[in-house]
Amino acid sequence: MVRELGFMQATLAATDYPPSSVHTIVELGNHDSLTAVELVGMLGLEKSSVSRMVRKLIEAGEIEEVPNEQDARSKKLQLTDQGRQTLRAVDAFAVQRVGAAMAHLSEVQQQTVSAGLGHYATALRTQRLGTQPSTASLAIARGYRPGIIGRMVEMHASYYVRYANFGQPFESLVASDMAELMGRLHNPRNEVWAALDGERIVGSIAIDGEGEGGGALLRCFILDDSARGKGAGKRLLAEAIKFCDEWGFRETRLWTFKGLDAARKLYEDVGFTLEQEQEVEQWGGRITGQWFVRPATGNPSVEA
Repeated sequence: MVRELGFMQATLAATDYPPSSVHTIVELGNHDSLTAVELVGMLGLEKSSVSRMVRKLIEAGEIEEVPNEQDARSKKLQLTDQGRQTLRAVDAFAVQRVGAAMAHLSEVQQQTVSAGLGHYATALRTQRLGTQPSTASLAIARGYRPGIIGRMVEMHASYYVRYANFGQPFESLVASDMAELMGRLHNPRNEVWAALDGERIVGSIAIDGEGEGGGALLRCFILDDSARGKGAGKRLLAEAIKFCDEWGFRETRLWTFKGLDAARKLYEDVGFTLEQEQEVEQWGGRITGQWFVRPATGNPSVEA
């Protein structure tokens, strides 16, 4: 990205200016006007460096000083007509370069790139400011929605090939199981929830309420990498457990395998306990399978 967008060059975005000056023009265009102190914070540069750059841009006719209505002791900076013309040229350059590259991607891939860059930018800002990332953008939606089967399979396959080297047999089994369960959602004892980043599915969980002896199975619990650390897993699990308690299932069971410590803590926090574990050969490797059980609690609000 550094190479393709021209950051390796002495000037940037088809202008005669270095990156810091182009960034200043862009920020002034976004904010109408800024003080030099505000620019220092935005650019992350020394005050003396910003002062020299501002002076050069004023001399070049790109920006101008105007009175600061909030503080008569200082002035604000804003773009001149020439500066706004330069900004339009910078925007056109960016649109052409980025648009030409994105044209080689499918619509789904374009959405993935956009979401990924947004998450990365948020993470960088969080690290720089020492703040906690916001989770408000992630919504939890109940019920089937188009694409959920494919996304559940994709998220499982992508994660477990990295974690446990599970390949095609595992992905095929997940696809078959998820499709079969989604085909039984007409039974109100079964349900699925999705974590959404905008319209993109970034997490899922499901309850199969047709288990033996009035029990339920917790299934399909997975998060996309972009949703980890944002509380989405805890919120999905809470929805599933609330559903189980409302139905008053005799117990809720789940199968997993040893080593998924973050998920195990979430399970134990809502009342699951390890009932059994056994070493087995599965999906091309040897794993320690685990059954967790959560007994019914409270008074069911729906007759099971």
